[in-house]
Amino acid sequence: MSTVLPLHEPLPRAQAPRPGTPDVQKLATRLRHQVGRAIADFGMIEDGDKVMVCLSGGKDSYTLLDILLQLQKKAPVSFSITAVNLDQKQPGFPEHILPAYLASLGVDFHIIEQDTYSVVSRVIPEGKTMCSLCSRLRRGALYTYAEANGFTKIALGHHRDDLVATFFLNLFFHAKLSGMPPKLRSDDGKHVVIRPLAYAAEDDIAAYAQAKAFPIIPCNLCGSQENLQRKQVGLMMRQWERDTPGRIETIARALGDIRPSQLSDPKLFDFLGLGAGTAAATAVARPAWHDDPPAQAS
Repeated sequence: MSTVLPLHEPLPRAQAPRPGTPDVQKLATRLRHQVGRAIADFGMIEDGDKVMVCLSGGKDSYTLLDILLQLQKKAPVSFSITAVNLDQKQPGFPEHILPAYLASLGVDFHIIEQDTYSVVSRVIPEGKTMCSLCSRLRRGALYTYAEANGFTKIALGHHRDDLVATFFLNLFFHAKLSGMPPKLRSDDGKHVVIRPLAYAAEDDIAAYAQAKAFPIIPCNLCGSQENLQRKQVGLMMRQWERDTPGRIETIARALGDIRPSQLSDPKLFDFLGLGAGTAAATAVARPAWHDDPPAQAS
């Protein structure tokens, strides 16, 4: 059984900087611009959409909800917002925080209660990474609720740095060039997932969350596992940004400018046909240019 880690009450709102200062306004303007541009670039929200904003209690999802509520007031299309949180029954979880906060905003919300914590704690050996199973169970619960309630879009709080980190995770640990798209259709084809913070930097989000004094609820279930591959990539990215400011933004832009012919995937580019004398020549079986693979030892 995994060790139960205590969850602490969030920072009292009175201890955080007051919103409304020029810096907060500047951050809000930048985030609204970036979120609005991402929505437009990827067609994330359309007229009549029912948007389910997945709220975890972390800085990213709080910021996502806050900025979407601001944009909703002046958006060129009409759409609804419902904040949905999955209470995973982690021991010590301050379950009163989110309902009180959301009620104070006057936003439509729902709390799903599902004990995924016990499942993960029972199945995953102590000391092993819980994130994979935990995320699958969480995704299943959220998708089920979205389908049952007719939501047309599921909004997640992943930001620019998450997209870049996922790219490097797949590159370093899974030997593939793939990432976390700003918009996708779920594997079962039933849901459209959007990431409106795709252009927003994590540092901006952290500063905005602090300035707005969001009642942050830490996730100690997996956040305490310091040897996670994602944490390793995060450390690498932060070091890069310290050494060469702007590098992460450059990489993020590169993810939107793919040149298949400059890579090595024959499924994406017709290397066999490149330079062939005639089109018919490409259909001829190519002779082997390599030795037969060595026989396996018996």
